[in-house]
Amino acid sequence: MEQLSPSLINLFIIVFGLVIGSFLNVVIYRLPRERSIVRPPSACAKCHEPIAWHENIPLISFLILRGRCSQCDHKISVRYPLVEALTAFLFLLTWRGTGLDVAQFRNWFFVSIGIAITCSDLDFRIIPDELSLGGWVIGALTAYWDGRNEFWPLILASLLGFGAFFAFGLIYEKITGRSGLGGGDVKFMGTIGVFLGFAGIWSTLMISSILGSGIGLAYGYWQKRKEGTEHEGALLRSAIPFGPFLVFGALVELIYEVSRWMIH
Repeated sequence: MEQLSPSLINLFIIVFGLVIGSFLNVVIYRLPRERSIVRPPSACAKCHEPIAWHENIPLISFLILRGRCSQCDHKISVRYPLVEALTAFLFLLTWRGTGLDVAQFRNWFFVSIGIAITCSDLDFRIIPDELSLGGWVIGALTAYWDGRNEFWPLILASLLGFGAFFAFGLIYEKITGRSGLGGGDVKFMGTIGVFLGFAGIWSTLMISSILGSGIGLAYGYWQKRKEGTEHEGALLRSAIPFGPFLVFGALVELIYEVSRWMIH
């Protein structure tokens, strides 16, 4: 990879990211619905007709088909090309520039599960164990080659992330009588720890808490105005999924660490 021109390397990363993004669309649609991500082949969600290979080219097919199924003319969600483009963009941002080693694929794997978790939590308010716990397993198996942190500190950081969030959830429920964190959020914090270490846990908590609180209060206030309610606690009961905020905070830390790596 080092012998290729930067333009060719960037092109390879973009194409690779688009392909992975296309696969993530399958994961996002099927995994929360407890369907196999391998079989059957991709099909239209409306007419269930199989999608031909030339209709499944990332970004290009969506543009050629003008966002509609070639069989039934059903509108295709714009999320599909957005996920593909976002994956390619984040793959470029997290490119370390040191070759296709295990550390690089750790970055890209974490980006991938982060995107899938965000969409799943927004759609169904769940983070599938295949993404959180499965991600932790891959992170632990490849932690030795991280390049930024040593193996045991990463394992300890994952346990801290899981334990801290689990304890926080119990305390919050004890005080308020309501569940404040889902089990998926707790498990995903462990996954963040095994990929990003102690610094990643801290940064993710700070960024996600500040951003989540601000957006949550704004959303709750908007819901209150929309419904015309004045009852006590209306703001706090307007719950929004926390997983996307965790993903955002973790990706900010990852991109920051990659930029530091490249400078040094």
